[in-house]
Amino acid sequence: MGQGNREELGGDFTIRQAEARDFDAIAAIYRPYVEETAITFELEPPEAAEMRRRWEHYTLAGAAYLVAEADGEVVGYAYAHGLAERAAYAWSVEDSIYLSAAAQRRGIGRALLGELIEISAAAGFRQMVALIAGGDATAGSVTLHAALGFERAGLLRGVGYKFGRWHDVIYMQRPLGEGSSSAPRPLAELASS
Repeated sequence: MGQGNREELGGDFTIRQAEARDFDAIAAIYRPYVEETAITFELEPPEAAEMRRRWEHYTLAGAAYLVAEADGEVVGYAYAHGLAERAAYAWSVEDSIYLSAAAQRRGIGRALLGELIEISAAAGFRQMVALIAGGDATAGSVTLHAALGFERAGLLRGVGYKFGRWHDVIYMQRPLGEGSSSAPRPLAELASS
């Protein structure tokens, strides 16, 4: 997987597939997003065991789950998961990216999302969608996604209620591989990759 460059990205880091041993760190990274922001609409921070259960579910479905490691510590993670349950959505994934405070503005999010896009395309997925809660706190996520080829696909107004107010969600989307220009691989082939 990827190796970050100190000069370009503000420090050395490595991107690799998540492993079972990573979920204490992953849960710790995610906790402040749940408790302090509307970046996620989750209301209670899940424990490491629940985060691991989700990882097992997503990766069994053929999606990628990556971590960024710096100085031997997990400092960020990103994963793809099914966009929706209905079978016709099987070729589309949603991305999620979370970084520790120390990992922000170092190019780690960009590197994680770039790897996630490449792996998802190679696995046969055709569309990647980002659901980004609106507001100033997520402007960086919109900019990051746009820089990697995502375009704004829509806005859902007031669909999440957290911290005593309603929040909008921006939809962004980018094609993977051939996108919607041709028929995808059969479902059975997608699931076995």
